[in-house]
Amino acid sequence: MFKNFLLKKMLRTQGIPESQIDMVITMMEKNPELFKKIAEEIQAKIKGGTEQQAASMEVMQKYEAELKKLI
Repeated sequence: MFKNFLLKKMLRTQGIPESQIDMVITMMEKNPELFKKIAEEIQAKIKGGTEQQAASMEVMQKYEAELKKLI
């Protein structure tokens, strides 16, 4: 519960619309391991010199099929 509150607050500061915040949280609750793997791969790419936005887009595209299943 508290974790979701903090996550919502963080997502709001990132400019994500309120309607999408609940969807993102629901997706994360359905498959937290997928989101952990995505976060780790993004961090590895950033450490490798890729810009954050480019790294995020690249990894999210890689897992696009799995993410669509969660919607």
